[in-house]
Order: sequence, then structure tokens, then C-alpha cells
Amino acid sequence: MQATSSLRCFHTCAIKVVLLLILMSQHCNPQRVEVPAEVIVDPKFSSPIVNMTAPVGRDAFLTCVVQDLGPYKVAWLRVDTQTILTIQNHVITKNQRIGIANSEHKTWTMRIKDIKESDKGWYMCQINTDPMKSQMGYLDVVVPPDILDYPTSTDMVVREGSNVTLKCAATGSPEPTITWRRESGVPIELASGEEVLSIEGTDLIIPNVRRHHMGAYLCIASNGVPPSVSKRITLVVHFPPMITVQNQLIGAVEGKGVTLECESEAYPKSINYWTRERGEIVPPGGKYSANVTEIGGYRNSMRLHINPLTQAEFGAYRCVAKNSLGDTDGTIKLYRIPPNAVNYVENFEARHKADLSLSAESIDSMYGSSASGMRRQDLGGLLLPVAVAMLLLLTTAMAMAGELRGSQMTLPPQRVTRV
Repeated sequence: MQATSSLRCFHTCAIKVVLLLILMSQHCNPQRVEVPAEVIVDPKFSSPIVNMTAPVGRDAFLTCVVQDLGPYKVAWLRVDTQTILTIQNHVITKNQRIGIANSEHKTWTMRIKDIKESDKGWYMCQINTDPMKSQMGYLDVVVPPDILDYPTSTDMVVREGSNVTLKCAATGSPEPTITWRRESGVPIELASGEEVLSIEGTDLIIPNVRRHHMGAYLCIASNGVPPSVSKRITLVVHFPPMITVQNQLIGAVEGKGVTLECESEAYPKSINYWTRERGEIVPPGGKYSANVTEIGGYRNSMRLHINPLTQAEFGAYRCVAKNSLGDTDGTIKLYRIPPNAVNYVENFEARHKADLSLSAESIDSMYGSSASGMRRQDLGGLLLPVAVAMLLLLTTAMAMAGELRGSQMTLPPQRVTRV
């Protein structure tokens, strides 16, 4: 009985000790310790997005700078289609040319590789705050010029006198400017008659086209984006032959040589040959030597060399030019000069030189001291026109009598055109 009473007393004391320890613990920690709440942030853009211009095929970069982003996220969108391109470091779009990179959780740069003209437009950088914050930047894609095959003109063949319009069309961004030049550097003749080295416009109009308009023209397209491009358009003008004869009467000495010459113009190129006055073709070889030399795109020099001359070679010769549009000819008359006429000219030259050899003292004795200042060159200048006039009178009189006395009589150039 006494043992049971002692056990109850032990339990009671133990409970009192535990309660005392709890009370002591509460006395030492009278207040509850709490964790401070998370600081609230307000993100904002540090600077606007810089608009960018880049040529097609290059890479483009658009940068968005955010301050105090905190737990919020940054996204890039295409404005016109409302397409989400990126969120944070993840690319959302299926466009494999889009990439995203960030620096220090502040700078978010979207990269578009191998840009196309269709990438041009507005792009938005967005922060998912409430309300949402955003700013936009523009990507301009420039395209170098390209000349279209249609409706740009191709090489043209026209008849002389017709109206011609050369066309040139080009694409590009910005819209290209078209400039026309002649490849040879020769000025372009406008309808007003004015000549310019270049002219702007999609159409080059040439009214009443002439043979000198023939040649290559350059259509040049440029818009400030390199490289500029050009297309070469050749204008071919067809016209029937035309003959120009500088010397229609030529005198020569029997037994010696002489050269007859004509100039022809034709396109397509003409067939050129020589005939006698009765129409028989002058055969090449032997005493006859004929050649044709090109002196321009459509001009040729025809020469016939005869050596030695006999009595049978004197008379009329015809230089003939013929193409698909027609034919024409020019006539040269070859006269015989008697040997005594040649001797006369030689004797006249000798006498002329003797006259010029007069000394200043002889002039003084003949004309007085007032002529002492006259030099021999001055005297020659007076005698030469007189000598030429005498020769002209002499050769004209001989020609009227049936024989040409003189080295050569030249009439004004003869132009003959026949279609």
C-alpha cells in the first residue's frame, strides 16, 4: 500500500516538471518569427527598339532591352500576323530562320537569318505584366534591282524612217530608276533634236529613226542597293544602199596607174563591185585591183586601182552597191591627160619657184624701197592664188575642147540612192 502511494507521488512530480519546462520555454520565446514577403518589381524598357534595314539574303537583328524583369517573361511577336515567335529563350514559331539570345536577363535579341522580302514589317517585344507592356521595331528589307525579261525589249530590227520605242522594266525595293545610255558613248538624239548622254524613264522613244541611231543601247536599273544591273539592247536599222562619189572626173596619164574611189552606205551590208559604162563587170586580177574597206558600221570605201593604163581603160566606170532592199551606183569618168600637159605643169612649177627666189634687193629695184619689207613668203602668197586660177582656166578650156589638161578636175560630191 505504501509502495503504491510512492509511485503516484513520482508521476505527479514528473508532470509538474514537464509543465514547468514548457512554461519556461514560452517565457524565453514570447514572439513568433515570420519570413518577410517577396519584394514586388515593376519591369520597364530601357530604350526603344532600333529600326533596321538590311538587304535580302543577309541576317537581321532586333534588340529589346528590359530593366527589372523579375519573374516576368519577354516575348517577340510579328505584328501583322499576331504570330508569337519567341518566349524567353524558347523559339515558338516553326520558322527555322528565327533565333533568340539574351544577355544578363536584360537584353533580348531576335535574329532572322537569310532574310526575305516577306520578312519586312513591324515586330513587337512584349512583357507579360498586367496590363501588358510592349514596344515595336521595324525591319525594312531592301532588294537590289533586277531587270525583267518581259516587257523589256529585245534586239530590234526596223526600217529607216519608222518610229521606235525601247522598253525596260525592273523590280527591286526601293523601286529602281531606269537610265538609258548608248554603249559607244555617242549622245542620244531626242525628238526635239537635242543630244544628251543619258535619259531617264522606262521608255526610250526614237521617232523617224535614222541610220545613225543604229547601235547598242544600255538599259541601267539602280535603286541605291548594289549592284546596279543593265541590259544591252541592239537596234538595227535597215536601209537601201547609197553611193557617194567625191571625184566624178579624174585625169590620168596613159601608161601609169590610177585609183578610182566611191563610198557606200547600206544595211544589211551590200555587195559591192565595179562595171564599165556598158554594164560589163570589171574582172579582178591582172591590171585591175579592187578592194572594199569598212570605215564604219554601215559605211564602206570602194577602190579600183588600174595599172598600167592603156587607151582602152579610159572612159566611164560605175561603182555598184546592192542589198536586199535595193541597189544604186555612182559614175566616175576617167580622162586621158596628154604628156605635153604634164610637161606644162612641171615647167610652171619650176617658173613659180624661180619667181619666189627673188632677193629683197631685186624687189627693191623693181618696186622701190616701199617693198623692202616684203618677204619672199609674202610674195609667194600673192603668186599662188594667181597660179591656181590660171590652171583652173586652162583645164576648163581643155575639157570643153575634148581633152582634160591638168592633174585632176573635181566636181562636187555625188550622192546617189536608188531603191
